[in-house]
Amino acid sequence: MGVLPSNRMLRQPTVKLKKEIWERVKRCSEAAGYSGPEEFVEHVLERELAKLEDAQSDEEIVKKLKGLGYLE
Repeated sequence: MGVLPSNRMLRQPTVKLKKEIWERVKRCSEAAGYSGPEEFVEHVLERELAKLEDAQSDEEIVKKLKGLGYLE
């Protein structure tokens, strides 16, 4: 019988990154002292989401996402 994943793992979406991006994420997470790349990615996403949640309007959110390169 296999080990079941924790509830936290069941809630998290799986995202596939290009190999070269994942290697950069791993190097950055190590340099910054995170326990692993997953913790680093989680922290970066939480920080960026907090910025977006502080936005005044949908237009401001779109502008920020464009500035981050997520939208064209």
